[in-house]
Amino acid sequence: MNASGPSGNSDNTDNTGVPDAGAPDTGAAELERLRAEVADLRARLAERPAARAGPAAPRARGGNWVLGLRKAVAIVLISLAAFGAVASVIGVWGARTALNTDRWVATVAPLPNHPEVNAAMATYLTGQVFQELNVQQRLTEALPPKAAFLAGPTTDAVQTFVRERIQRFMATEEFRTLWENANRNAHTAIVAVLENRSATVAVQNGTVTLNLLPIVNNVLVTVERQLPTLFGKKLDLPELTSGQIPPGLQQRIQNALGITLPADFAQIKLYHHDQLGQVQRAVVLFKRSVVLLVVSTLLCLVLAVAVSPNRRRTLLQFGVGLAIAVVVLTVALRAVRDRLLEQVPDGLYRQAATVTVHEVFRTLRTRGDQLLWLGLVIAVVAYLAGPGRVPRWLRHMTVAGSRQAVRATREAWRNDAIREWLARNQDPVRIGAAAVAVLAALLVSSWLALLIIAVLLIGFEVLVTLVGRQVRSRAASGPATAPPPAPPPSATPPSGPSATPPSAPGTAAPV
Repeated sequence: MNASGPSGNSDNTDNTGVPDAGAPDTGAAELERLRAEVADLRARLAERPAARAGPAAPRARGGNWVLGLRKAVAIVLISLAAFGAVASVIGVWGARTALNTDRWVATVAPLPNHPEVNAAMATYLTGQVFQELNVQQRLTEALPPKAAFLAGPTTDAVQTFVRERIQRFMATEEFRTLWENANRNAHTAIVAVLENRSATVAVQNGTVTLNLLPIVNNVLVTVERQLPTLFGKKLDLPELTSGQIPPGLQQRIQNALGITLPADFAQIKLYHHDQLGQVQRAVVLFKRSVVLLVVSTLLCLVLAVAVSPNRRRTLLQFGVGLAIAVVVLTVALRAVRDRLLEQVPDGLYRQAATVTVHEVFRTLRTRGDQLLWLGLVIAVVAYLAGPGRVPRWLRHMTVAGSRQAVRATREAWRNDAIREWLARNQDPVRIGAAAVAVLAALLVSSWLALLIIAVLLIGFEVLVTLVGRQVRSRAASGPATAPPPAPPPSATPPSGPSATPPSAPGTAAPV
């Protein structure tokens, strides 16, 4: 028995009473089709392991092998690019500083201003003069036999006096000019040492020397002015400012002092015969390979990014590799520096050499710090751009925070109370911003950071000025005149027989 609806028709009939014969057949057919599709998918899933073992398996393994090879090649290239970038910075620094006379002179010019270097140079020059003059023996011969014991203390006092006068002389503009010119001539000759043409730096028996005879000459002139009787006669030596050695200068000093000076008097050995050839070959190779190193580094970086199947990860590896390369090469250079300083006698001279090395490599250390931060920034940015849960959360929070900051800035800009407060306190706000900028400038050491701080300060000052002008102009124009309020519509007295006329003043209303 079939159930009937309200109209009395069965479920298989429509409102017209015509049977809907296609509905049950269509539902059953659709159900059978879905069952067949599910059975087909299950059969394919069951055949999948057999397909892997069939002819398609070699193609899959071949694709994985190529992908692994690309990853390995990308890692090798990006590692070479990271270490090559640090080596390129060192090479460019060396080419621009160690082999460029102007930059070298600018680097070493302030060295005598350091107390350690100043004391070491004054001690060396004083020792050179007193060693050859043999002041103590002369005083012993000049004093009576009973007062000969005073020769030692007197010599020490005179030596201290001369050293102090030399240190004062090194603080003068005359000495700075002489020092810069001497280093300029010396550096020019060192760069051209293979041609063996220099009056200040010479190659003799495989040894490169820096000749300080012009400085000794001027020291003697200065000491003679302070102690005219120290040498027992007038020296009559010329004052030198060019840094070059006039012909016969050493012979003239010998005749003035009445002594015979050794051939290496006031000369500092820079390279010995067992190091000279290595240094010369290294300089030649260095000059030829700097450009090749820079080009190779860029080529490795481009090829690594092009070959890598995951470029974001490759950039992440480059940032990490760059930071590691900076640390590794910094440790290596520090070890080389320590080994070189071990060859300098301990005490005053080693302290001066340490300060000198520190000042010479200051720019290189700055470039190393910049590379380190660059590598860390690249690694962090590449990581934050990844699909991980933490990068996605950080990106979401950054976007949300940025929108909130923009919204708060807009609301603050539209707030008249904040504008009026800035207009009333322009001078304190400007002074406070300038103080913050000065403190920030003291914490940074790069010109780029100082430029950014200056631009931000100028922009803030301009913004405060514009806000103040806007508030003052609005106050000067006065508040806008509002139209008078419209009078309320007059009340129409009600009409009809029950209407009561208004009472006249002074009369009582009828009860």
